[in-house]
Amino acid sequence: MRAEIAEQPEALRRTFDALLPRVGDLQALGRSTRQVLFVARGSSDNAAVYGQYLCSARAGRLASLAAPSLATVYRADLDLRGVLAVAVSQSGATEEIVTTLDWARGHGARTVAVTNMAGSPLTEIADVTLLTQAGQELAVPATKTYTTQLAAMAVLAHALGDAAVRGGAGGSEGPAAGAGGHGAEAGGVGAGELLGVPEAVGAMLGVADAAQELAGRLVDVDALVVSGRGFAYSTALEVALKLKETCYLTAVGLSYADLVHGPIAILDRRTPALLVAASDGPMLPEMTALARRITGSGADVHGIGGDAEFAAACRSALPGTSLPEHLAPFALVVPGQLLAEALARARGLDPDAPRGLDKVTQTDA
Repeated sequence: MRAEIAEQPEALRRTFDALLPRVGDLQALGRSTRQVLFVARGSSDNAAVYGQYLCSARAGRLASLAAPSLATVYRADLDLRGVLAVAVSQSGATEEIVTTLDWARGHGARTVAVTNMAGSPLTEIADVTLLTQAGQELAVPATKTYTTQLAAMAVLAHALGDAAVRGGAGGSEGPAAGAGGHGAEAGGVGAGELLGVPEAVGAMLGVADAAQELAGRLVDVDALVVSGRGFAYSTALEVALKLKETCYLTAVGLSYADLVHGPIAILDRRTPALLVAASDGPMLPEMTALARRITGSGADVHGIGGDAEFAAACRSALPGTSLPEHLAPFALVVPGQLLAEALARARGLDPDAPRGLDKVTQTDA
């Protein structure tokens, strides 16, 4: 797992090089669709949450997460014309995800597959395949396959946010087209800014010693809450999942809003919080205020990212990134990955092979 964390910058470079030439194919699908529906489970679902925010906030496309059981169990008969269904699966072989994408296609959706495996079943039913270039991942916890999925989400949002496809289904003028449209206000996702992501992710590998130190503070903790808001919410979910998988902790991933609506009551001296924040953006002041509120209640707060004010409000904080808020999740997840790997070892566990887990998970019928 540690070696594969370090491979992420190069994996991202390969993935952007491979996927950016597919922008034209994605734009063609974008011209006949208006809404994006993400289909995923596990770490891939967390990548899809990032895609949901990115497509909605930066590309001007309404995006949502699918409930696969609607297709596999309830066999719902839905009109999905005008929907772009995007299935995300590192293996491309999870039957539930394959079945759901096929169901979406059968109900009128156009389809995209995001996977790390060429020739997998998912690719056979997709109009366009975004094949990530993570290479073989040996550790069960996803690291480089996760961040390369984020790259696919960013390329998708870049393509859908292009002015040529903002007109929506059938090329008609929609509210996102022209001056003052949602896509124009959001600013899109530029191809040029994506090329700087691998270097920023590489810089985060330098926080390994700080992650090891934080692991020492958390070695006796049995439960904690991981929280973020906005684009960082996906990172909070993924870091919580990594801590569950590798350290067998009761790690609860929550948005800021969900946390303050009740679960904040579980935080105390035995149950700390780990807050994730970008270094800029409208959510940073709220995350800083949340850190102060939790500290004032007597619970420990540790941070990932943010700015100097955010770090000062936490008992300890792992450094963040200068990437803008909408790209920060690429880099913010790295300290969380390093923390999970270090904490597992500190607890005498093997982070590469968590109990009861396999690389490809099949959901029971």
